[in-house]
Amino acid sequence: MAGHRQDKVNNAVCLELAAIIREVKDPRVAHAFVSIVGASVAPDMSDARIFYSVLGNDEGVQKGLVSATGFIRSELAKRLNLRITPKLTFIRDNNTERAMHISQILKDIEG
Repeated sequence: MAGHRQDKVNNAVCLELAAIIREVKDPRVAHAFVSIVGASVAPDMSDARIFYSVLGNDEGVQKGLVSATGFIRSELAKRLNLRITPKLTFIRDNNTERAMHISQILKDIEG
């Protein structure tokens, strides 16, 4: 049962962050196409690892996200009504880029 609750928390955090990211005013984030691909919240809610991907140029996105963490956490607390708002750690996820690269290689081999 605890695993199911944890999945619900992870999904809720992921969905809300996807919306919150679009409201970040920092140009390093606002001008990039950032997708939240996953969230892993600790069972005690003390911290959360947020996995994101960036389509195209990602220069400064990590720094922009770190800079906007206060805003992002306060918005998350308001929207999810959490007793404890986790400390957020943003981790770049390159799986989408890797998949696109492999797809391109396969197309080159075929054609």
